[in-house]
Parts: sequence; C-alpha cells; structure tokens
Amino acid sequence: MKIAVAGTGYVGLSLATLLSQNNEVVALDVIKEKVDMINNRISPIKDEYIEKYFKEKDLNLKATLDYKEAFEGADYIIISTPTNYDDEKNFFDTSSVEDIIKKVKSMNINTTMVVKSTIPVGFIKGVKEKYDIDNIFFSPEFLREGKALYDNLYPSRIIVGEKSKRAEVFANLLKDASLKDDVVIKYMDSTEAEAVKLFANTYLALRVSYFNELDTYAEIKGLNTKDIIDGVCLDPRIGDFYNNPSFGYGGYCLPKDTKQLKANYKDVPQDIIDAIVKSNDTRKDHIAEMIIKKGVKIVGIYRLTMKTDSDNFRASAIQGVIERLKNKGLNIIIYEPTLSVDNFNGCEVINNFEEFNNKSDIILVNRNDENVKKLTKEIYTRDIFSRD
Repeated sequence: MKIAVAGTGYVGLSLATLLSQNNEVVALDVIKEKVDMINNRISPIKDEYIEKYFKEKDLNLKATLDYKEAFEGADYIIISTPTNYDDEKNFFDTSSVEDIIKKVKSMNINTTMVVKSTIPVGFIKGVKEKYDIDNIFFSPEFLREGKALYDNLYPSRIIVGEKSKRAEVFANLLKDASLKDDVVIKYMDSTEAEAVKLFANTYLALRVSYFNELDTYAEIKGLNTKDIIDGVCLDPRIGDFYNNPSFGYGGYCLPKDTKQLKANYKDVPQDIIDAIVKSNDTRKDHIAEMIIKKGVKIVGIYRLTMKTDSDNFRASAIQGVIERLKNKGLNIIIYEPTLSVDNFNGCEVINNFEEFNNKSDIILVNRNDENVKKLTKEIYTRDIFSRD
C-alpha cells in the first residue's frame, strides 16, 4: 500500500518508519530541514530505535514538502500534526488537522484519513458534519518520548475508532509491522477512542501527581521518600512503575490532555480532573519555594528536557519552576546542549559545562544522568530512581 503521513514529530515519524518496512510511505512536513534529514536517513528527533532503523533497515520512506505528492494515490493518510491547547478558548487548536482534511477534500481523492493527533472528544463527529465527509476516523497513540518507535514495535494495544473493514485493514498494518505476537486490537467509535486517549493520559498525570505529592509531604516532614514509595508500591495493585518524583508532569501530551479533558467535563460533575491540573502547578510552586528558602542568588538549571533520553522540553515542568524563580528576582542560568542560542526566555544559556557549574550557587536537576555526577555545586533534585 501507499501510506501518507502528515507531520513528522514523534508520532508521525515513528509510524512512517514502522510502516515503511512493508509499504510505500511518503511523509509530509512543512520544514525543509526535517524533510532533508529524513531523506538522508538522519532522524530529526532523538529516538534510539528510529535512529537504529534509519541506519540498518531498507525502508521504503520518502519525505516531501508537497502535499499533493504525498497524498496522491495513498490508501491511507495518517494525520499526526501538532494540536496545542489554547488556554484562552479552553480547547485544542485543531487547525493543523483541519488544514490537512481540507487539502485532502480539495484533491477529490478516494482515500481514508486516520487522525493520530490528540483531539477533543467529539472532534471526528464534528468534522464529518462540518466538511460533509465520511472517510475519516481516529486512532490514538500511546507513545513515550524517545521510545516512540519501540512503543509502536511493541504496542500496549491498538485502538481504532471505527468498526469497519477499512479499520481492520489499518489495524493489521500496524500489527503486521510490530514485533509483538499478542497485540490486543480494540475497535470502537471514534468518540470513545478520543475519550480513551484523554482519560489514559490524565490517569498517567494523576499517577505522576500522586507520587509528587507523596514526595512533597516526605520532604517537608523530613521523611525518606524512597522508603515510602518502595513500601507503597510493593502492593501489586499499585505496582513499582511510573512512581519517580519529578518537578511535575510535562511534555507533548499530559499538560494539554489533562486541560482538554477538564474542558470536556463542562456540565459534568467532577473533582479529580480539576485536582490533577491544579496539582501540577502546586508541585512547581513547592519546588520553587524550596529553592527560594535556601537564600541563593544564581540558580543553575541542568537541562530543560522533560525526561532522560529525550531532546524535547516542550511544556517541561522545569520551565514553570524557572518562571516562579524569576518572579522572585533570582538569577537563572541554563545548561542545555541542544540549544544553540545565548538566551532562553530571558535566561542566560551557558553550554560550557565547567563555566555553568562554577557560576551556579545551586543546580536544579529534574532527571539525573552521568554528567550530573561531575557537578560540584549543591544539587537539588527529587529524582530517586534515575528513570522516567
């Protein structure tokens, strides 16, 4: 089959790589540098398995800036463009997804669109009516940053938001390209699939928030966080996973998905969803307050990235901590090797490791790595298990 993939972020590029093992895949993006990198088999994002497959596999994959070249003759068009949450409108900005839908409709081609971007509950039903189309359904992704292709090769489940032959064909495209023998495939309507995505990510945010609040309690009361978490998580109903304290949840999905689910709860009774959103701000308030109490002047930020093995710092919790510290008049310097600028959001960027270490009075580390051991100044981190 020919499959087009619109958008080459974590979701799009991992799917393009996965499906190009057995199909002709044309990836569409609006950034020429990314297109050139993909065509030269250089991954524009940090992902171990994408990088490995680019080097070792014979992939039938091409990237282009031309949507007509990508879409013409495609059996499926996967839409994986970014959808950002608009805090003023209290809704996802789905304009990039709708732009692809309009382009496909203008070409008058017989193809099926599969939305992989995160969207509000009821979006597919709405665009079917708005654009008078039926050739579209939703299929959520459940990927970790830095491990997106791995999670497609070994999927926790495949959920397709339609009960039809074309939905089955699409699900089997994903299953056949995976390396897992017993992949669970679940078919449902797109509205339920949209809800699955938001509820799953909000539960993950809940779990992050829970262990962060456990850690806040332990820190203030002078208790050993690790001992408490170890004891709690020995209960098999809770489990020893996704329990490593941090400065808060962040990244591409959790902040915006929790807010979107909260917006979807309009006129529906709830307390927990509100608390999950609020808890993340409370955690960042607490982290900032612990630093302010130390009476330091120059605060070093070791990496803006959200987690280990990721080059993404979109909506990372550390940025919220930085804003709070700046508002209290502290001087912030940042060590972030992926940045090639001297300034980030009004803070000096110092990518000479020794200079950064020497200038800092204290260094905030959201996630430990090997270089952290080389820092000689006081380190403030809540990372216990050096993972997640």
